[in-house]
Parts: sequence; C-alpha cells; structure tokens
Amino acid sequence: MGEAQSAAVIGSGPNGLAAAVTLARAGVPVTLFEAAETIGGGTRTSEAVRPGVLHDVCSAIHPLALATPFFREFELERRMRFAVPDASYANPLDGGAAAVAFRDIDRTAAELGRDGEAYRRFYRPVLDRLEGVVDFALGGSVLRWPRDVPGAVVAALRTIEQGGPLWNLRFHEEAAPALFGGVAAHTVGRMPALAGAAAGLLLGALGHARGWPVPVGGSRRISDVLADDLLRHGGRIETGHAIDDARELGGYGALLFDTSARGLARIAGERLPPRYRRALERFEYGDGATKLDLLLDGPIPWADPRVAETATVHIGGSRSEIAAAEREVSRGAHPERPYVLLAQPTAFDPGRNPAGSHAVWSYTHVPRGSRLDMRERVIRQIERFAPGFRDRIVGVQQTTAAELSVYNRNYVGGDFSSGAVRLGQLLARPVASRDPWRSPTPGIYLASSSASPGPGVHGLSGWYAAISALRNEFGLPAPRLGLDVPPPPRP
Repeated sequence: MGEAQSAAVIGSGPNGLAAAVTLARAGVPVTLFEAAETIGGGTRTSEAVRPGVLHDVCSAIHPLALATPFFREFELERRMRFAVPDASYANPLDGGAAAVAFRDIDRTAAELGRDGEAYRRFYRPVLDRLEGVVDFALGGSVLRWPRDVPGAVVAALRTIEQGGPLWNLRFHEEAAPALFGGVAAHTVGRMPALAGAAAGLLLGALGHARGWPVPVGGSRRISDVLADDLLRHGGRIETGHAIDDARELGGYGALLFDTSARGLARIAGERLPPRYRRALERFEYGDGATKLDLLLDGPIPWADPRVAETATVHIGGSRSEIAAAEREVSRGAHPERPYVLLAQPTAFDPGRNPAGSHAVWSYTHVPRGSRLDMRERVIRQIERFAPGFRDRIVGVQQTTAAELSVYNRNYVGGDFSSGAVRLGQLLARPVASRDPWRSPTPGIYLASSSASPGPGVHGLSGWYAAISALRNEFGLPAPRLGLDVPPPPRP
C-alpha cells in the first residue's frame, strides 16, 4: 500500500487508540500522532503528588470497560487485570449512614429501607434487557433503528422519569435517590436533565451487572494494551508530535481526529466545507472540573465503614443537595458544598503503590475555565462524611479547570467530556447524521468524544469512525479484534 492507502490518527486517547487498532487490524498502514510525550489522553497514570506514588491523571474507575462493544470485541479482560469490588459505588449521607450500590441488586435493595422494592423495580427491567439498553445508549448514530426495541423503550421510559420533574415520585427517603443522583451527576450540568438521567441509568445498571472495575496498575494499562496491539499489527506511534495543520498529513488516504470538534475545525481549516466548519465552531462545551490528587498515610476514615468497600464514592449529600450544587456551577458559581467524585483504589489494587501509601483521586465540578483554588472546599466536604480525613493528608496536588485544558486541548475550559452533555448535543454530536463521524470532506473523520456516542472510556467513537473510514475510503470490512485473530497479510 502506498501512502494514499494509509491512515493517520491525531490524538492517542482511548478513542484514537481504538481507531488506530481497528485500522491496523484491517491491514491499513496507520500512524498515530500524539502531541504529548506519552500516549493515553484520558487514560494516563503518573506520579502526580510524590515520586513513586501513582495517581490516575483523568479517568480512574471504568464501568464501561467491561461492557461496551469495542472493549468486549477487543477482549480487554483477557489482556489486563481488573479488580471488581462487590460494591460499585457509595453515597455518604449526613447522620453517619451511607447508601451503597452493591453488584447484587437484591442486597442493595435490602439496605434501602422502604424504598428498596421501588429501587429494585426501577432497575430490574433494565438489567433484564441490558444488552439492548447498552446498544440503545452506545450503539452509534441516534438516527438508526435500535436493535432491541423493547430494551430501548425501557431505557427511554426510565430516562424520562428520572430526567424530569417527576424524578422524586418513585422514592420517599434519601438513600435511593442519592444513589441515582450521584451517578447522574457524572455528566456535569443541571439536574434533573434527560442526558444526565440517561447516563445515570446506564452506569447504575452496569454497577449492578458487571460492577465498576479498578484497572490493576492504573488506567494507563488500558492505553498500554491498546498500543501493544497497534504496534503488533504494524502501526506506528509518534509522540511529541503536535499536528496543527492538516496539510502536514496531505499524503494519507484518511485522517481520523481524536480531537475536540473545534480542534478539528482549527486543524483541518478550509479543507472542510464552510457550513460544516461553522457547525463545529458552534459546538458547545460544558462546565469544567478541578481535580485534586491526595496522598494519605492511611485509608479514609469514613463514618460508615461500608463506604470503604467500594472504590468509587459520590460526595455531596442528598440528591437535592447534589442538584443544588450542580445548579450553582451552571450559573457560574463555585459551590461551598460541591459535588465531589472520589476514587480510593488502594484496597483493591494494593500492589500499585508502596505499602502505607493511599493515593486518592477526586474531582469537583466548576465553571468552565475556572482558576479558583478548590482544595479547602473539597477537603471540607470529604471531612463532612469522614471525620479525621484531614489529618491523614500528607500531600495534595490541585489541577484547576484552566490547567486541565492545558494538559489536554480536547478539554476545552476543563470540560473533560469534549462537549456539553445535553440531549440536543447527544442527538447531533457533532451534527445530526447516520454517520456522524464522517465529515463532508472525503478522508476526514472525527473520532473523539465530540462525536457520538459521547464521553466515557469506551473507545466507541474511534471504533465507529475507523469502521466508517474502512468502508468509505478503503473498501474494507470491519476487522475482528480478538486476541486469537492473526494479523492480516501485508500487501
């Protein structure tokens, strides 16, 4: 194959790596370009606080890694180890108790008091048709007909219920709605909202089906196994090589951009039709996140010891409190009592760091571009549910939303979703199309979280973009990705 029959992928996040692996598996020579010195994007792990102690840089816990079509096809579980806690996530409440979502939904319901049966009835139809729900949420273009119509209907009805004004009608106490609210808040934005409810439904259901796994060795192991497969199938990786003008890559038959929508508009420039370029430039970004990495000299002293049974904790109190904090952020304010997403992987991956080192990962939502120091507010919020937490801290590293956007140009203003997660922008991400990854310009594709199905460590945006490029540019079918599939012969 000549250069015109080869492909370039710009950006090495999970989507870029997924795109490159798919192209290489199909026999297309592919080069992956990464501006930073290390690959990984949202799946990097580094010594953020102290030398020798690993913290995940962006994502830390991976509910999508065990369940989504790309990683299942890629057989990720056979390539690396995951620790899957019996408790998927927890939400501490005032008074010393907490709501805990166990993988066993019956155990979860039994601990939710009089709302237990209502909680079980909410999730049971979703779990019974989980494959259809996953396909509906992550199956590609929203303009296609769902493969499992009953599953799609179940997901839609539950989403409408929890994404609208009747969201509290089903429950009567604080614990059950707090569980759902803590997961729905992952999307960053006002609550209730349909997009947040859809995300909460999917992530919550996965917590009761496959669990929320901790990658042993850190999130970088996901990047490592993808890169290993790419290289084994003839692909190339160039780090420290920023692409700022698509004309640098003029000889390639296909260009796949694991960049933000506006990043594609900036780099491809006049190669894109004006109408499409304007659509990319109008693409809206959401609020940002400020990240706090903490090093402790012991485990977090939770008031409810059951919170230590999970690697993921949603901190913010009741669902109404979480919603109030998210409303403040959407108005441009910094809440005094913010929503905090916290990961405590040490107990589940004890070999990652030296004995006695407890690496805690957390972030809180802030207005886009924020530079405010949130350390005290976050620490105080954790201390609210874990008295004595402050005394365990031996090191802190803060990354503001503004700094997060410097770390990764896809995170505009600190928006790690590469675009606001709102219903309209999920239906048209970046535009409404049956093939939203393919631009009107032959050979140019958007393969990032700015394209359908949106944010998350799932590799799907890159996978779908690569499949489209294989079909439209190279006349090739989608390749098999399993471990035991031999590399294709080189022409």
